[in-house]
Amino acid sequence: MTEAPESAGPHARRVPGTPCWVSLMVHGLDTTEEFYGGLFGWEFRPGPQQLGPYVRALLDGREVAGMGQLPPDRRLPVAWTPYLAADDVDQTADTVRLCGGTVAVGPLDAAEAGRMAIASDPSGAVFGIWQATARLGTAITGVPGTPVWNELRTFETESVGKFYKSVFGYEEEPVVSAGFDCLTLRLDGRPVAGLHGMGQALPRDRGPHWETYFEVADIGETLRQVTGLGGRILRPAHDSPHGRVASVADPEGAEFSVVQDPR
Repeated sequence: MTEAPESAGPHARRVPGTPCWVSLMVHGLDTTEEFYGGLFGWEFRPGPQQLGPYVRALLDGREVAGMGQLPPDRRLPVAWTPYLAADDVDQTADTVRLCGGTVAVGPLDAAEAGRMAIASDPSGAVFGIWQATARLGTAITGVPGTPVWNELRTFETESVGKFYKSVFGYEEEPVVSAGFDCLTLRLDGRPVAGLHGMGQALPRDRGPHWETYFEVADIGETLRQVTGLGGRILRPAHDSPHGRVASVADPEGAEFSVVQDPR
């Protein structure tokens, strides 16, 4: 979590494998908009409807995330999903399958915005793949209310790390810390995501999953807002090498982390 993803200019192309978007599928889109609008100051505009009702969240007029509504008969897990950039989503989806992963949705076109797929790694953790055309993804980073980091929480990092390295070409850097199984994934020498092997400490009700971190200005005030808006605090604020961090859940149970940068 040492560096935020780069802010893309209007014509920038994301390096394949770079986390470029986060999306949340929920059962009650209106109440979810109220929660995140109150928490992060997001506003919402309609987005592509290929998978059902979908909105883009904006901060100061710039896109930061997406939210969609699950079909009423689908009791799928409600969770934030990171999307990783690709130059060719169809080819990347084929590589996912060849390396032991699964492609659950797509590849398919998202109107004029780009082409996407939803996949899972061999351990079952879900992620998206995004090939941009008109829209590159998150247009603003490094300020409160924007995604700042994504971390895979899994059983162990060695085998799943090989999967992500094979699919996206990441460089792996072990995090030197006694008793911790952690890797930092890098592209062109820049940290872009983390892997955390938790062994038997991984929550059984969730299994392997990606966790998104959002930057906040005041973590104490943010946690008060979370509970006031109907969310829950899962792990209170604590110090980390990257600032004060806490884990929370929105009213539908989607978990995410908030971090107050020490700078």
